[in-house]
Amino acid sequence: MSNQLPTTNNVSERGTAVSVKDLRVSYDDHVILENISFEIPENSITAIIGPNGSGKSTLIKAVLGLTRTEKGDVKLFGQPLSHVRRTIGYVPQRFEFDRQFPMTVLEFMELARHEHTDKKGISRAIKNVGIKSGVLREQLGSLSGGQLQRVLIAQAILNQPKLLVLDEPAAGIDVVGEAAFFQMIDQLRKVHGTTIVIVSHDISFVANAVDHVVCVNKNLMCSGPPKLALTEKNLERLFGASNIYHHHSHD
Repeated sequence: MSNQLPTTNNVSERGTAVSVKDLRVSYDDHVILENISFEIPENSITAIIGPNGSGKSTLIKAVLGLTRTEKGDVKLFGQPLSHVRRTIGYVPQRFEFDRQFPMTVLEFMELARHEHTDKKGISRAIKNVGIKSGVLREQLGSLSGGQLQRVLIAQAILNQPKLLVLDEPAAGIDVVGEAAFFQMIDQLRKVHGTTIVIVSHDISFVANAVDHVVCVNKNLMCSGPPKLALTEKNLERLFGASNIYHHHSHD
């Protein structure tokens, strides 16, 4: 039984960006996610949280059609994924590629550019993630972890997606860069109306920087605004009493 909170009037007025009903994912008879149902409001910054191995990344992949689902229904902006796929930006938790492959950052960005996005959009996207345009001439494989993460985010926002999904996006970014990153995604939401979904393990960030949260540990544990969802009881159910850091606050 889930502990999902009722949807607020504010959420319903904004409409629903992501709707998941009765989702189940299993691999080789091992259940990863079971009976997952929730909604994410449009124009929100939503965090998906849970302990390691709770199925957070699997949930994202299921929503984006990147992994097989055993059952369940997923709608994005009220439509099947196939109808809105080109309006989604996604940054995976891990990006595996051959660092010896001769490809510049510009060539990598061009791979994702839609015909309606002019070439100047590449420079704008790079600027928006806080790196200089000179990086476009560099080899993708020569970038540091932090630079690569920013380039991946730049590629994801290049076509001004309606939905931007980020799996642990702050990995490899220093504290100053992290602050700039979260300022950037908030600006995306405000200026372009982008709905942003972030997988995160940082409860302090979630409590203070997002306006909706989905708590997952195989099942849906809680869902709603952080101040209502992130109760001590829910966090104990989610992470276990011994793993709660009491210095995290969402006052």
